[in-house]
Amino acid sequence: MNTRQALSFIRKHGVVLVSARGPVPNLAEAIAGERIHGSWWGHAKSQQIFNVLEEVRDSDEVLVCRLVGGKVTLVHRRLWPALIRLAGRFPKRSLDAIREEHTASGRHRVIATPYPRWVPKVVLAQGKRLSVEKALSLFDPAAVIMSSFRTGP
Repeated sequence: MNTRQALSFIRKHGVVLVSARGPVPNLAEAIAGERIHGSWWGHAKSQQIFNVLEEVRDSDEVLVCRLVGGKVTLVHRRLWPALIRLAGRFPKRSLDAIREEHTASGRHRVIATPYPRWVPKVVLAQGKRLSVEKALSLFDPAAVIMSSFRTGP
């Protein structure tokens, strides 16, 4: 799987996990073409997985956040208006855009851009025009996100 195919995979599913197991597809395993046991770093295709994940994370088609179970999640741009409409139903920090930086010492540092600061104005407007019912329907069959929702208004 190359970057173009990975972006197509994310678009198709709408919401995917980078490498964790959960209620939505896992991109690292899709790239590998099989279930990964243990860390993907130990997989024979680890370099390919790394390269594709890095390129996907840099795409303007994808939000990198911690939407599903607090795990690193990729959300395709087509679902951003629905996320905006439903934002109050998600845990507070789950819609922050995140990116990793490699420091000079070799460590990773996560930089978060708080929601809604990362959201383009046109997407904010689209989200405000959606009904809750329509926004919820856009996640079908990825409705597993609903497990992240808070109950109540």
